[in-house]
Amino acid sequence: MAGELIAFIGGGHMGRALVSGLRARGTPATDIAVADADAATRAALQADFGVRTSADNAAVVAHAAVLVIAVKPQVMRAVLAPLAPALAAARPLVLSIAAGVRVARISAWCGASSPVVRAMPNRPALCGAGITGLFAPPGTSDTVRRLAEAVMAAVGETVWVDSEDHIDVVTAISGSGPAYFFLLAAELERSAVRHGLEPAAARRLAVATLHGAGRLANAGDGDLAQLRASVTSKGGTTEAALQHLAAAQFDTIVSGAVDAAVRRGRELAEVS
Repeated sequence: MAGELIAFIGGGHMGRALVSGLRARGTPATDIAVADADAATRAALQADFGVRTSADNAAVVAHAAVLVIAVKPQVMRAVLAPLAPALAAARPLVLSIAAGVRVARISAWCGASSPVVRAMPNRPALCGAGITGLFAPPGTSDTVRRLAEAVMAAVGETVWVDSEDHIDVVTAISGSGPAYFFLLAAELERSAVRHGLEPAAARRLAVATLHGAGRLANAGDGDLAQLRASVTSKGGTTEAALQHLAAAQFDTIVSGAVDAAVRRGRELAEVS
């Protein structure tokens, strides 16, 4: 993407992660511009990555090939609507990372002058280990799709989905998913302390297990059932723990939690 301006509106956690990833992958600082209302955020981005920054959203749109919208869903309309003339002139790819806000609404606010792709990254993007679900409406060119994927690949893996409704599922699984794993690790830590381990040792064991299990799953063929079986000896400690989880309807608890997250994502789409 060298020579193509990638502009951001919003330089918060995810915007900063993407800027960092792009710079690490060789995108020149001169090819990145960030608009943010907060002076401290702009100063930090300039100091850390050498990118251009502005308090004026329209200023970064003017020559953009890609415009990444990294603001909260509730303010997207207020941010995008005034930019319609600038977007009509520049016609960049508009890449939205906001949960719940559908392509049709984004296109309407932008003046329908630019292609729109939705992306749902997750928190591990902050350390370059994220995964992003991507959706492009029918008729989106391969060039636009490759451009969107190249931006999001700066912070980890990418997966395309065929239906916009499936972005809500991506949000519930990988977007919200790190919180589920952190909750499980925190409960393991607390249980270890309850059984007498020192808190520092308990935390280290829980965190390292979380990290190692993820690496092991990613290094294999992705068969999670087989990985679980490989850890579970008949009559052993793991089997006893899994039997307790099954009796407590762990599968129902997890599926219910995902259902709640999907439902909330669709509710956000209605109010955005």
